[in-house]
Amino acid sequence: MKITYLGHASLSIEAHAQTILVDPYITANALAGHIDISKLEADYMVLTHAHGDHILDVEAIAKRTGAIIISNFEIVTYYQNKGFDGHPMNHGGTWQFDFGKLHMVNAVHTSSFPDGTYGGNPAGFVLETKHHCVYIAGDTALTYDMKLIPKTIAKLDLAILPIGDNFTMGIDSAIIASDFVECDKILGYHYDTFGYIKIDHKQAKDKFTKKKKELILLDIGKHLKI
Repeated sequence: MKITYLGHASLSIEAHAQTILVDPYITANALAGHIDISKLEADYMVLTHAHGDHILDVEAIAKRTGAIIISNFEIVTYYQNKGFDGHPMNHGGTWQFDFGKLHMVNAVHTSSFPDGTYGGNPAGFVLETKHHCVYIAGDTALTYDMKLIPKTIAKLDLAILPIGDNFTMGIDSAIIASDFVECDKILGYHYDTFGYIKIDHKQAKDKFTKKKKELILLDIGKHLKI
């Protein structure tokens, strides 16, 4: 599995010859100016919620690629009404796709489209393939529901957690979250994009290291393989 960081909470995940884009917010992110959305591949798009900083580039990418949009019922219906293809899910649900299983799990946040349309409840996702299991937390506070993931799904190889604070968990809560999901390898996201969520990279990594955990902070456009 190859995971490329596209800035903010945007990811490109390659698994079983399929490419999944997560929460594409790129063209308005000054830090991701070198990422050309016209060159991004996408067989699927996974959307955790409807906020503009997670869905900005959905329509442009889906129109070009024909990507199937996976999200909650309300978000998928919103895009289906615009002529896009989608697969609706809801909390507690699991579906077998050609790239692997997706489990939709709880997230504590809000969700509405920039035009004010109701965006349903926010979510996280656990991506389970033949060889790997990855938790994509989405925008969320620390929640005891995270403890259910290792008990009901599988052992995680990687947890992708928001760490920017203010709108989501910060560093200290993310460390506790990694305990809850029983995963010591963490990819941080949802940080640095704008003033409210800027972090001290060294301090963040040091805090995780002191707890015998690894915090990975990728440069935008760089990737990791698991």
